[in-house]
Amino acid sequence: MKRDAILTWGAIVVLGGLSAWLGWWLGQRALLPAEKPAPPGMVVTEVGQPVPELSLPDLRTGEPVRVSGPGRTRLINYWASWCGPCRKEMPVLDAYARQQGGNGVKVVGIALETPDEALAFLREVPVEFTLLVETPGPGDSSVQLGNRRGILPYTVLVGADGTLLKTHYGAFPDPESVQAWVNSNAR
Repeated sequence: MKRDAILTWGAIVVLGGLSAWLGWWLGQRALLPAEKPAPPGMVVTEVGQPVPELSLPDLRTGEPVRVSGPGRTRLINYWASWCGPCRKEMPVLDAYARQQGGNGVKVVGIALETPDEALAFLREVPVEFTLLVETPGPGDSSVQLGNRRGILPYTVLVGADGTLLKTHYGAFPDPESVQAWVNSNAR
């Protein structure tokens, strides 16, 4: 009898835990903003398609930098200094970029804000990887590359041939999770 009571309570605890997790998971999914339509005339690049011509000013020098086309595999991360998860992720991306060296995945950050705002943040949290800047809006390049939810941070992986390989919403917690995402077959 005591054994049956323990098993019953154990089942209740397990089912309660599963129920709580399912409720949390569904709640998290509900918190994601709905996809917004792209501005009229904008073509949104889908996974497997070539990334369109994209050249943006370097945050530090103002010189135009070409982001699209063939070259090294590129991890392009959209961020802003007002974005809490972005602020935590920048050192993670910097560590990952340093691990890659000159022949691995090239990390490129694109600040969706004014240059002054981004530079002020970089004085607090310096990073070494390439940083570009773009005015945010419904037609910015993050939308062109699939960010229809308007979420930051937003990361895309572009293959050496210039094809969009995959996209990721949210911050990476550590360099190992970045590498795992780059290496995975998940889109």
